[in-house]
Amino acid sequence: MEAAYPILVAVGVGSLITLVGVLGGVFLVIALQRSTRSVQREGEPGILPGDAAVSRGQVPAPHPVPAVQPLRRERLGMMEGTPPDTAGRVNRLLEHKKSISEIRVALRIRTAQTVIRWLSGTLAVVLLFTFIVANVAVGWSAIVLANKIAIPIFVLSAGTFWGIRFVEENAEGHYEKKARELKIELEAAEELRLLDAARLGLPVPDRQYSYKDSIPAELDGLRKDGRKYRRKHNVAQAIIILGSLGGTSVSALADTPAPLKYWAMGITFAVAAAAGFAGYYKWRERAFYLQQTADDIERHATAFDLGIYPYDEGGEHLRLAKLAKEIELLRVEQRKREQQLDQPHEGSSEVV
Repeated sequence: MEAAYPILVAVGVGSLITLVGVLGGVFLVIALQRSTRSVQREGEPGILPGDAAVSRGQVPAPHPVPAVQPLRRERLGMMEGTPPDTAGRVNRLLEHKKSISEIRVALRIRTAQTVIRWLSGTLAVVLLFTFIVANVAVGWSAIVLANKIAIPIFVLSAGTFWGIRFVEENAEGHYEKKARELKIELEAAEELRLLDAARLGLPVPDRQYSYKDSIPAELDGLRKDGRKYRRKHNVAQAIIILGSLGGTSVSALADTPAPLKYWAMGITFAVAAAAGFAGYYKWRERAFYLQQTADDIERHATAFDLGIYPYDEGGEHLRLAKLAKEIELLRVEQRKREQQLDQPHEGSSEVV
């Protein structure tokens, strides 16, 4: 029975990790599809949020009229005086952006479905092959516990594979296409958007206003990436700290039985892997630089909105140009920092 301990530990730990991964992937696909359906319902033409409440027999609550800032009034006045041809081109640009957003969501979902389908199918085949070979070589009675773990995982993996296949075959719209086709369609949609934007020929002040309005989305993206890297760094540090303590405690036992020796080896491997990944990818430094860039951009945007230094002099056009210049300089610095972090340690000092 002691000879079967390595097989039990390997099959048990590997099966549990794979079970968590497969379940997480399934829940991810379901959540993405639900969010996409809700977005499509809200974006249906001719249906307003208040109309949905009225159709359910509810009285929609009155919406407060937002206060329009002076800059917004000026821009609204410019849009009201726009020629019909220009207004039509602007509407086409908005349609292009909506189409591109829908294709990107569909591409993410189809990519997740493809990855989970291949993983679950591969896992089912490997488990079936390992199950047959192990029972023939070792015997059913020697690895009964491993079989009790492997059989449900095999059933779950096979069910996940066929479930995703059923969802893909009954999909509609963008979701019935493959990820490769969606990538090509996304590139074509972006090219069409660029062509229409070039034909529109918006004046520089309008482009500067649009640039300023894109700052909140830029801040959200930077902070989201910073939180992602910070979470990875914290998880790696937690594995290093807890794994070091656990491995030392297990190794300190005088007569360590065979199963605990394998656990001590696994813990040591996890600690070494976490330390290596944290040192190679530099998640803490990336999170710090992203948060610093986001804070600097927010400081300039707030100073512009409040009309304080360095945006307390000059006309609106000059202030917008200065804001765009400062934010582009911050973006360039952030890209240089990312390039420096991607360089090996010997050549990092050579990157400016």
